[in-house]
Parts: sequence; structure tokens; C-alpha cells
Amino acid sequence: MAAEIVNPRSDSSTGHEGAEEPFDPAFALHRGGKMAVQATVPVRDKDDLSLAYTPGVAKVCTAIAEQPELVNDYTWKSNVVAVVTDGTAVLGLGDIGPEASLPVMEGKAILFKQFGGVDAVPIALATTDADEIVETVVRMAPSFGGVNLEDISAPRCFEIERKLQERLDIPVFHDDQHGTAVVTLAALRNAARLTGRTLGELRAVISGAGAAGVAIAKFLLEAGLGDVAVADRKGVVSRDRDDLTPVKRELAEITNKAGLSGSLESALAGADVFIGVSGGTVPEPAVASMAPNSFVFAMANPNPEVHPDIAHKYAAVVATGRSDYPNQINNVLAFPGIFAGALQVRASRITETMKIAAAEALAGVVGEELSADYVIPSPFDERVAPAVTAAVAAAARAEGVARR
Repeated sequence: MAAEIVNPRSDSSTGHEGAEEPFDPAFALHRGGKMAVQATVPVRDKDDLSLAYTPGVAKVCTAIAEQPELVNDYTWKSNVVAVVTDGTAVLGLGDIGPEASLPVMEGKAILFKQFGGVDAVPIALATTDADEIVETVVRMAPSFGGVNLEDISAPRCFEIERKLQERLDIPVFHDDQHGTAVVTLAALRNAARLTGRTLGELRAVISGAGAAGVAIAKFLLEAGLGDVAVADRKGVVSRDRDDLTPVKRELAEITNKAGLSGSLESALAGADVFIGVSGGTVPEPAVASMAPNSFVFAMANPNPEVHPDIAHKYAAVVATGRSDYPNQINNVLAFPGIFAGALQVRASRITETMKIAAAEALAGVVGEELSADYVIPSPFDERVAPAVTAAVAAAARAEGVARR
């Protein structure tokens, strides 16, 4: 049975009868889309027209044909990102298809502009084939300075990102993986600082072995975390399991130094950190079994894996993915500044060093204001994007991937 659509507006402009139907502000806001193209130069008369279009534009086209790198100076390419999805893992909605994903992609695009000053174009593809997605994006790449992969289901997302990074000389970044990892690391650094510990002293357990869980595990280890175990629906990802995908087999080789096996709940005993990116519910006794001064980052939306009221009974620091609780782990803290910094220096790619620099800069915004309810800044803190942008640009130059 088809889902019933609530009339988003009660006036006649909706084109539907039934003024008694309730007004829904979400539908009202989205009517007609959330973004548009706006010219940056005037076209007021024939002189303007002759410069913006023919014949003046021919001079610029000829110059770019002779020196292709000039495309970055004389078009929008150097400040525009393609936000690409196939609609297979949209927010908490799952595989809803490309058309239904567009409101989210539009939202992502306006966040790029609002928080990073970066133009972005939503692109929803009518294919779920990894190679077809790669080929399509490669063919579109001359128009863009970077590619943000969004809401593509695992494990295909890993293959798509890897192949695009191999074939393109512009930044390719799967935000569901790396944006989440960057913000998580920033919050974890500050939580450790608050309790007088280093990352190397911490053992973490991650619930969820999808795109975010895998990326967070790898990134935290890269940043110096002591140990991390990752659990999927069948328990801890470990070398002794014979049901692992290639991605999880690789994960088992680099995680779980303690050699844990069995359930997520058993792995939490004595753990310093819980990171939830899976949904579901963690029983209170498992949370209670964690080490003193533990951290609970329960990031599932809208229902965290551990309710904050329960987490606060046992944990020194509690974070969620929700905006109505302190310490929101929100990707918008990372991706606008990361791309702004990469585009600013025309980086050929986004490296691990650049991502770690982003996390350190983000953590640094908190500064001396650090408290249990403030280990990560608000997305609306105007210091965030400039700090992340500058750190990423500097890291790109230091690593030799900047081209200006």
C-alpha cells in the first residue's frame, strides 16, 4: 500500500483540496526545493552579455584549451563540489532510491554553502552498480573541484571511494565514513583531556561495522588510540570468525588487540569508550560494566543506543547525534571546512594527515571552555569552519598535495 502523503499546506497553492489537513512546516520549507543557481556577474545590457557569453567567453575558452589549469581561475570549478548518492543508505531511511534522496542531498549542499562557503551540486544517480557510479562520476569530474560521496551503502561505498580516488586528481571524500570519524576523534581527544588521559590509554568498543564504524575504527587507531573492538550483529569482529566480508576481515587484522570475542555486551566490560553507529539498544548492565570515567558516544538517530539519562549514571562524558542534547557529534562540524581547506589550496586528495589536522583544529575550538557537557563545539560556532579550513590547507601544503 502506498504511503499517505499529508498535504503540506492548507491553502489553495498546493493544488489539492482539503484545507482542513494540518500544516506541516517540513513540507512547506521543501516546496520547490531548498536551493537555486544564482549568477555572480550582472547581465544588464548587450555589453555585459558580450562579456559573459559570446564573443567574450571565447577568449577564456581558448585560454583554458591552451592551459587547462586556468579552468580553476576562470570558472567555478575550484569552489564547487558534487554531492553524489545512489540513494541506498539515506539517513535512517535506508534504500529509498535516488529521487527520494534529493531533499537530503539538497540539504547537504546548502550546509556546504552555509558553513564552509563552498558551492555544491546534488547529484542522485539511477544506478547502484559500483562501476557504473565510478564511471559516471569520472565523466562528470571536469566540472567539479571535489566529490562528496553521500548515503551509499556499505560495502560498495568503500570500493567506490577507492576507485574514484585512484582515477581522479581532485578530493574524493565519503562523508558518512570520514566526516563522522573526524568529529568523533575531536570529541574523544577532548574527553580524554578532560579526564587526564591520552588516546593511547583508552580501549574503545564500536557498535556497527558499516561505513561509519569501519572508518572510525581505522581513524582512531591512526590517531593513536590504544585499542578498539568493532561489533556487528553477530558480535565482535575477530580473526576467529569465518563469516566476515573482505572489509571486515581487513578490520579484524588491525583491531581488537585484546583478542575479544563474543557479544558487544561482553566486550564493553572494562572498556573506556563506547561508540554507537548502529542503532539498537545497549542494555544498562553492559554500560554499568564499563571502566570508571568512561565515555559513551551513542550516535544513532533519533534513538541513541544508550539513552543519555542512563549513560550519565555511569559515564564521565556523554555524546549523541542529536541536537537537543549536549555534545552533538555532527558531520557538519567537519565536511564544510575540510573541503574548503582542500579547495583553497587545490589539493589533489584528502589525506589522513589532513583529516587528523581537521580533528585537532575542531577539538582546539573548545579550548579552555572544556567541560563534560562541552567536548565538541556547536555547528553554529563561527570559529569552527575557519579553524578547520586553515588546518586542512596547512596540512595539505605540508604533505605536498597542495597545488597552490
